[in-house]
Parts: sequence; structure tokens; C-alpha cells
Amino acid sequence: MNASPSQPRPAGRPETDGLRPTAERDLPAGRHEFHKEQLMARIHEDLDSATPRPARRNPFLRRAILLPAAAFALTGAIVAVAALSPGGESGQVAASDGGPVLTTTVGVADPKGAVQLLDRISLAAQETTVPKPGANQFVYIESKVAGTSIRVDSGKSSVVSQALNTRRSWKSPDGHRGWLIDKQHKDGITLDTDEAPYLNAPSYDYLNTLPTDPDALLKKIYAETAGHGPGPDAEAFVTIGDLLVESYPSPQLAAALYKAAAKIPGVAQVDDAVDAIGRHGVAVTRFEPKTGVRNEWIFDKSSFALLGARAVQVEADPADGGLIKPGTVISTSAVTARTVVDGIKQTAAQQA
Repeated sequence: MNASPSQPRPAGRPETDGLRPTAERDLPAGRHEFHKEQLMARIHEDLDSATPRPARRNPFLRRAILLPAAAFALTGAIVAVAALSPGGESGQVAASDGGPVLTTTVGVADPKGAVQLLDRISLAAQETTVPKPGANQFVYIESKVAGTSIRVDSGKSSVVSQALNTRRSWKSPDGHRGWLIDKQHKDGITLDTDEAPYLNAPSYDYLNTLPTDPDALLKKIYAETAGHGPGPDAEAFVTIGDLLVESYPSPQLAAALYKAAAKIPGVAQVDDAVDAIGRHGVAVTRFEPKTGVRNEWIFDKSSFALLGARAVQVEADPADGGLIKPGTVISTSAVTARTVVDGIKQTAAQQA
């Protein structure tokens, strides 16, 4: 298996608690725009109506809360929802911003095959060899992300697409130094922070403190994500997915995460799914009835290397007024590089 699966997500505190301060959160691939603009959409709704409509529950809502105040300094709103190609599941995303809504064919989910598949993925992960970063090195992760968007203009909402773009992040092992380059920050933005790492904003060193016993690990995830998302099982699955997509766990922790995921009610297998750059693979999924969204982790069918992840609207959600149709890809990413480099802004190719 390649470098290593992983990435952050759920908050370790209930939504009613005080939020941890941050200048800019290193969000999971493809979600920064989604959260930033969903907040703007809520502002527009509040201004347009004395009785605001209830906010739509979605698997990434808590991350929106972690965005900086600068997210509100927008005049137009675009809710990024990543996707593939118009009308079907074919090849690399090439649509430009404002293009037609991007959709995918919804594959059949088999609840019987997921546990065995995750066991095979766990074994493959455990056999992986990955470089360990030194104190003055950085974990470098490069992803391709794409999306469809809800554009809010003068109180009216419409659905458009966003182009495939590249996201690059650098983080020191202790999590206190870092840099992010993505569509919103083409010149880059610092991720330096004095805040201690935690479950939905982990560092390499923090990940090494997590238990590698699957039962103990899952218990910790449920405890630290209590009160978030549409339900505890949904939140645990999304949390593990975030840890797998864009952080850098050891092979032992990666294996434990997969084994823990197999214990979550509702996990299923989809025989064919496509990542953001058109790579086909087998997917581990979980459908959440409260939102109508199915989250998918996509793996190479032979090596079981993690290719990427996506979230697909499988059933309509009345909370969004029917704007997001079934088959719309809510977010998609393809991990293209994950390694250790000697400095910020150094890429995997330059390190080789």
C-alpha cells in the first residue's frame, strides 16, 4: 500500500462548547469552499427572513464552525460540493467553475462484503513501509479535488460546478508549523498554530499517541465526537475517513482504523467507484438516512491502496429544498502524493 491512509475530522468537543481558536483550519480536501459558503448561505437566509429555516445537516457541518471570521467577508456565496463529470461516472473532472452540475452513477452497496474487505485492506496497510518524519521535516500531502456548488445570489440558490484543482499541505510532526496551497490560497497560507493537536486536527506526533487496539480506538472516536453530526455512527465513520484521507498515521494505526471501521453499523461495499481523477476502485461506504448522503472510501482493487474519497447524495434531503439531486457528488478527492519532505513548499517530486 502507498504511503499511508488517513486524515482529521470530528471535533473532540460538543458543538455547544467553546470552539478552539484558529487563524485558518487545514480542512479536508475539497471542503473549504463548501463550509465557507454554506455559512454565507445561512447569513443570507437570516437576512431574508425573520424566521430562518433550519440549517441542513450534512456530514461536514462541524468543520464549517471551525472556519475563520474571514469566511464571512464575501459578497457572493458558493457552496462547494465536489463531483465528477456531467451525467455520469466517467474519467477526470474537467468542468470549469459555474459549469453544469456534475453527477455520478450510484453504485449498489452490499452490506455483506464490507467487513471482509476492510480486513483485507487492514492487512495490506499493516504491511506498508512509510518514512518517518524528523523533527525538522514536514508531512507533505497532495490531492486533487473538485466540486459542484450551491450559488446563493440575492437570496436565490442555484447549483453549479467547480473545476478540478490541486491542494497541497505541509505539516511539521508536532503540528505547530505548516503551509497550505489550494484554490482559495494560491500563494499559500500559514497553518502555524500554538494550539495542541486533537482528533479532528491531528499531527503526526498526536496520531502516534492513539491506541492501535481497534476496540479502544473506536471507543475514543465515539467519545470525542459525541454530539456531532447526524448521529454517532455516521460521525465515527466520517471521522475515520477524514483521518484516512489526509493525515499520516503509522501502518499500525491505519490498520487499526480500518478494523475499527468494520465495527460501525451500516458499513457496506460498492464494487466500483471513481475518485476525483477518474481512477476506478472498490469502495467502503456508509449511507446516512438523515442526510441522504453516502460517504465512500475508494481503494485500488489489487493493492488496496487508498485512492481517495467522496460523498454522494443518494436520496434527496428535504432540508435543502431539493436543490441537491440524488447522484450529485457532494465532495471528491484523489490522493496523488503523501510523503516526508525537508521543507515547506517542497513537493514529493522535488524530494525524490
